[in-house]
Amino acid sequence: MTYLSPLGYLLGLEGAALLRGFRERSADQAFVEDRIAEIRRLLDTPELADTEGVTAIPGAISTADVYEDWAPHYDAPGNTMIDVEQPVVRRILDGLPVGAALDAACGTGRHTAYLHRLGHRVTGCDASPDMLARARERLPEVDLREGDLHQLPLPDGAVDTVVCALALTHVPDLAAVLAEFARVLRPGGHLVISDAHFLVPYLSPTLPRRPGPDGRPTLLTEHHRPLSAYLSAALPLGFQVRHCEEPRRPRRSLDAGAAPDPLPTHMSWDLLHRCPEASAAALDESPVAVVWHFQLEGSGAE
Repeated sequence: MTYLSPLGYLLGLEGAALLRGFRERSADQAFVEDRIAEIRRLLDTPELADTEGVTAIPGAISTADVYEDWAPHYDAPGNTMIDVEQPVVRRILDGLPVGAALDAACGTGRHTAYLHRLGHRVTGCDASPDMLARARERLPEVDLREGDLHQLPLPDGAVDTVVCALALTHVPDLAAVLAEFARVLRPGGHLVISDAHFLVPYLSPTLPRRPGPDGRPTLLTEHHRPLSAYLSAALPLGFQVRHCEEPRRPRRSLDAGAAPDPLPTHMSWDLLHRCPEASAAALDESPVAVVWHFQLEGSGAE
């Protein structure tokens, strides 16, 4: 069981702001005293003190259930993860030779569409029928297939490039999925993956979703990995690192008019306007995603 408290979250942000300020040598006396005063104010705010948190059950909702909810909103403006991840992935794709490409866990087809515009012969694959339906509306001329990352619906050595964006956090066994990517890639082929950075859930905890079978809120199981985990899974398979980047959350103004999270949730963490200075100090320019470019050893590899 996980108890999620709005007051607890705001106090945690204050603490994260202080620790980051100490680490980065940016916490002068005024900043520290302001944080302590704001903590006292938050503790004395009746609205926060009287607001009950949510007790959620980890693992009682599936990835398919969550993406069913997300599908209509996934590409909406304001999805910070996509905003920072997409330019980095596209910059890497711009430098790759045109050929046969697979967008694994293609979702609504945003990278599929870009690969198609670059001239690749693209196959998109996703386990969510709801996300695929959105992709088919966008790309009726592209080969889009329902399939799992552990059993991709392609023969051995079928593609020159594999893209897998913001999906591996849902996979418990990273090595098994990377082995499947290696199977469908030709020697010298390229693998571009992005994933949520392992620091994200420390600053933006996973939100509880719709009630599970017993009527209580649920938490999606996610796997946030240190960067070494990707190397440990990829290098034994013959992948070579070509690039790694950790795009960061942009610096922005956090005030009462800030837009809420566009994705539907059972409970919202749209509370940052209550302590904008601490929120900015804790969150701004923190890593949001990690993007890897690997190349499979063999013909064409440097």
